[in-house]
Amino acid sequence: MTTPEAEQPHAPRPEARLEQAVRAAEQALIEYEIAVETFRVEVENFSRLHEQRLGPLYLRLEELDAEIAEATAARTGDPEDVRRAAEARANVLPIPGVEELMHGWMDGHGLYPEAAAMLTGQAVRPPERVRPSEEARKLYRDLARKAHPDLAQEEDERTRREEFLTRVNAAYARGDETLLKELAEEWAAGPVPPERRPSPAEELYARLEWLSQRKELLNLVARELEDGAIAGMLRLAPDDPDALLEEIADKLRADITRREEELAALLAQD
Repeated sequence: MTTPEAEQPHAPRPEARLEQAVRAAEQALIEYEIAVETFRVEVENFSRLHEQRLGPLYLRLEELDAEIAEATAARTGDPEDVRRAAEARANVLPIPGVEELMHGWMDGHGLYPEAAAMLTGQAVRPPERVRPSEEARKLYRDLARKAHPDLAQEEDERTRREEFLTRVNAAYARGDETLLKELAEEWAAGPVPPERRPSPAEELYARLEWLSQRKELLNLVARELEDGAIAGMLRLAPDDPDALLEEIADKLRADITRREEELAALLAQD
């Protein structure tokens, strides 16, 4: 015969709802961090590809502007035209002595891509596209969710995850599907982290506070990325940012053609 007390459902542990809130906050933060990281990769890739693909076109335009200004100054002899020609040429000339001082790490236009990559910890090999392929994005998101350091309970496990995720981030930044697949296999074969143990309420509250602070830091990073000029350009073509680079390149080539025609006309007057 059962007693009335035995028929009563067990009351939930006081920490149960708090543990559930912490787990939900952890997952939400991981998803947010993945979103910020994927956007950061696109912004950095767009910036690097913008310089690699469009930099020579911008330099050609600057050179043509200098030649046009010099041709104009030679024809008119006007002091103001001479001044403008000198300024235009100064914009094209590299900073003297920089390349010798930096021993091949940079020239007058800035750091070489390989040097910048080494100094910032990025992979030396440049990205091929602004946005990694859908398969690379899927692999990255899956790995980031599984191996995120915030899911670790022990410091050693957290360190292992941080080191692993650094490799994942580098592979994703390059859009390297093959390496991402190898990393997925490596993670699947790795040690299984211990199951979460119930924590005292004080630790759970501290965890929630840390997660909140982490989210605020990510908010700052996201806002800084979104407010940048590169992000503004990406917003012009959210579905195909690589096509935007080619569109800009086409416009620059058209500008170069017009400048070349203008210069030819000026020189023909001499």
